[in-house]
Amino acid sequence: MPELSQFYGIVIKNHYNDHNPPHFRAQYGSDQMVVVVNTLGVIGGRIAPRATGLVMEWAAQHQRELHQAWEQARSMEPLDRIDPLP
Repeated sequence: MPELSQFYGIVIKNHYNDHNPPHFRAQYGSDQMVVVVNTLGVIGGRIAPRATGLVMEWAAQHQRELHQAWEQARSMEPLDRIDPLP
């Protein structure tokens, strides 16, 4: 699964040719959650509350890039990296 970004021990990934709605996966340690790009709602899994807050802050700043990465993945194109949280 291609990695889009990494910050504070959190890894953001996307699957190629994944199902709708557009979403991404955030992994922190052995835990993972799935987040919808449009609403930033969690539709699966769970990670630590502090890590969840960081993921949501990051995702809110990068929704346009997340949509672009989703389209790239659906088209089986290489995914652009997205800047991490500072």
